[in-house]
Amino acid sequence: MRTRLGPLSCLFATILLIPAPSFSMDTPLSEEAVRDAYFLGQHHDQTLNVFLAKYLKSLSMPKTGPDIASISFLTPFALLAQESSQRTMNYSAQQAEQDHRRQQEIVRIVIQIQLTETYRALIPTPTGSTSGSPIGFIQRSPDFWKDFDVQVLDKDRGLIPLSSTGDSVYSCDSYGGCILSGATVQFEFRASAFKSDSPTIQVTPPEGDPVSVDFDLTRLR
Repeated sequence: MRTRLGPLSCLFATILLIPAPSFSMDTPLSEEAVRDAYFLGQHHDQTLNVFLAKYLKSLSMPKTGPDIASISFLTPFALLAQESSQRTMNYSAQQAEQDHRRQQEIVRIVIQIQLTETYRALIPTPTGSTSGSPIGFIQRSPDFWKDFDVQVLDKDRGLIPLSSTGDSVYSCDSYGGCILSGATVQFEFRASAFKSDSPTIQVTPPEGDPVSVDFDLTRLR
């Protein structure tokens, strides 16, 4: 008797068909790996999000200081799948292969930072003696993320990124008012720079405790 798979069953069945590596992440990507990443991105449903969940680690809220909410380690395979998901019409596996071969394979590390009750958008500051209130407030710089020290370690060796960028995140209300609520910080590295199967990302905020996250590359493509 045949059994028909429902949408959720099909989703996980598709993911299970993607070969699990027995060694470190794929780099350089083979022609077969490029095609796998291309077709994974072309589902245009929750398949890619479910697959990429293991590339992200969510962290618990600290007692004090800013919240390092999550850290992602995106391999060349994951990035290619993401790029494929952003293409819809008239984009073939052959074109994906050609485009990929023209690019340097990189790893992208993404850090999500959120402000908290103890590390707010408005910073208390003493006012002048002529003020009616002893304490005033100034806005935190939208580039506050530059005060965070980020180190990426591979075999206890600090890696130097090819590039680093940061974007402020704002929360807005229905009246059009917006306030700084966090930041997204990205670092890009040559994929070939990673020699071990367990790189470490360390983030030290200007206030509060540092965080350290290890990624098991034997579980990632």
